[in-house]
Formats: sequence, structure tokens, C-alpha cells
Amino acid sequence: MTPGEHAPDPRGARSPAEFLARLQALKDWSGLTYRELSARAEARGDVLPRSTVANMLSRATLPREELLTAFVRACGTGPAALEEWRTVRRELEGRRGYGDASDPGEAAPEAPDPDPHPVPEERHPDPEGLGPAHEQLPAPEEPPASGEPPASGELPASEQPPAPEEPPASEQLPASGEPPVWPGAPADEPRNPGPGARFRIRRLLVPAVAVAALVFAGVSVVAFLRDGHTGHPPRTPTAPAAGDVRIRVVGTDFCLGERRGTRSGQVYQVPCAAAGVPLYALAEAGDGRWRIASDHPDYGAGCSGLPSGGRVPGAPYEDSECGDPTRIEEFSLEPHGTPVRGYRIVPAGSAPPGGCVTVVGDRAAAWSRLAQAPCAPDAAGQLFDFDRRD
Repeated sequence: MTPGEHAPDPRGARSPAEFLARLQALKDWSGLTYRELSARAEARGDVLPRSTVANMLSRATLPREELLTAFVRACGTGPAALEEWRTVRRELEGRRGYGDASDPGEAAPEAPDPDPHPVPEERHPDPEGLGPAHEQLPAPEEPPASGEPPASGELPASEQPPAPEEPPASEQLPASGEPPVWPGAPADEPRNPGPGARFRIRRLLVPAVAVAALVFAGVSVVAFLRDGHTGHPPRTPTAPAAGDVRIRVVGTDFCLGERRGTRSGQVYQVPCAAAGVPLYALAEAGDGRWRIASDHPDYGAGCSGLPSGGRVPGAPYEDSECGDPTRIEEFSLEPHGTPVRGYRIVPAGSAPPGGCVTVVGDRAAAWSRLAQAPCAPDAAGQLFDFDRRD
């Protein structure tokens, strides 16, 4: 906060994006870090997790009024300025179709000039691009009845194109109209069909074999992705136990971690060789529940959890300060499969029951994020083990 410098004024914001830009300017004016803002809010009795502030400022939608109140107060503004922020937020929320910041004095664009050479109504445009000659073609005449002389303009018989030749007898279907004999037919039928029949058989077999191969490949890919296998031999998952752990996604070389340099706390699957930010540990919370503690080199101790009590569909799985009453920070670690293939991380007391922490998006790619999703019968992207970390 620079002495003598006034706090940013929200009253010039004409859209949610401009309002968020002024909130970012307010944070810059305060000179406080996310962690310091969270601590100041807590001292005032407000709840303001640093990850929530980072998410709020990175979006282009209006924040909830209670979140706005906690943030503006933590930045150090007075009651009058706080009321201005609330008023502008309500006005923007009440508008329909925000983002319409066009200048009321700006004239509407003129309509384009009409076509100087319109097509007369009695003509039809040429869809084939064949030109006038195409438009003047007469309609085809009825063929003459048998025995009548050809109409004027027809070619003499000597110049008529020859009729198509009949296919050889080997390529003609029998009079009964039945299809050609397939290989493996009864012995009383011909064993050596003609060249035409063999060609038709090959013509039918080739696409059938190609379709079967495509179906088999598709089923294999679906099974591959559903089961989460990436060519790794199955390994015995490590059961949860209190202490330092490395949380691994079953069937992959991915472990859980954050993207260093960001403030959101979002957890991703990252190559285990590069994982280590933050360090994780399991702590028993009683009644078979667990806390997943995090130790970040920049932000210190925290807990993994779900914001807003897990009520938001697809709530992100993220690390933040421990003790936020609006977050879910306790989990059941449930074994899955016989024998056990891995452990589900199930939020305890989530508002929509039946949710699991899940790798969403491309499960075969690094930096796919984790979020709450319905627990799937095959547990695809929902199984983890807890390797001991030295």
C-alpha cells in the first residue's frame, strides 16, 4: 500500500471482467500476499482461503458477495469503500447480457448496397455452373414405341453406341437369383467357382475383415483406457498408514502434486520422477477417516480438500490452509477390488454422496487435474496407493 495512493474505485467497472480487474488492482494496492490476506481475514472472523482468492481473481465471473466482503475488508478498505464494491457487484449481477459496452452514440453499420444486377424472378440460378447452354437444354423426350420410326434428331442405327455386352456365364447369377456359392459349401455343389464369383467373394470379405479389425481395436482401446493400464505390470498397492507418503495413481507412473509457481493449490497427476511439490503425509482423523497433509516449499503446511463442502459439481481437489470450515478435509480411503487393486479417496460428508477424487480429462497425460466425480463401478481414474516416502 503506497502512502497517499487511493484505493482502486470499482464504480467505473462496466462488466464482470472489468470488476475483477479492479479487484486485482485492489490486491496489488494492498501489497499483501495471498497468505497474508487469508491471515488478516481470519483475524477479523472471516474465511478467505488463499486458493479461493487465487481462483476468484483468475476467473471472469462475479464473486459471491460474502467472498467479496471478506476480500475487500482484508485488503484494508473502510466501510464506505466496502459498500461501494458491494453496490457495483449487485448492479452488474442485475444486468442482463453484460459485456454490452457499446457506445450508445455509435451508429449502427449501414446495410450493404443491393445487388446492382439482380437475377430476374423468372430465371433460376444455375446450380451446376454449366452456363446458359445448360439452361436451354430441352426436356428429354419419351422413347418411341416399338416399331415407330425414330424422331427427328436421333442418331441412325449405324451410329448408335453398341449395347453393353452380357457378362460371361461364370459371372451371371443363376435364374433363381440365389447368390454365388461360398467356400465351404456342400460337396455336391461346384468347388471351383468362376473368376467373377471369386472376385465378388473377395469384395465382400475385405470390408468385413476390415470392420472386424476396427471393432477389435476399438474394444481394446476402451478396455485399455477404462482399466487405466499403461503397459506397467500390476503391483501390489500400499495400504494407507500414518506418515510421509507419495500418492501414486494406480497403473501409471504418475503421482499427485501441484504446479509450482501457481497459487491455486490445484492438484494434478505428474510424473513421479518430478513429483515433490508439495510433500504429502497421512494423518488419522478418527472413525476410519484420514487427513492428507501437504507441505509446500512456498506456502508451508496445508491440507488437501474440496471447496464449498463438495457441493459444486466437479469441485477441484486442491491444497490449502487447514481448518477452513467450508472445505472437506477428511476422507475415507476405501480398498477396491478382489484382490485389492488400489484405494479410493472418498470425501467424508460431501454434500452430494457417492463422490470420489478422480483424475479428469486425459488420464494418460501428465498434468491432468483431479476433481470430485461420481464413483464409477470400474473405478477408472479413481484408484491410488500410498507409497512410503523416505
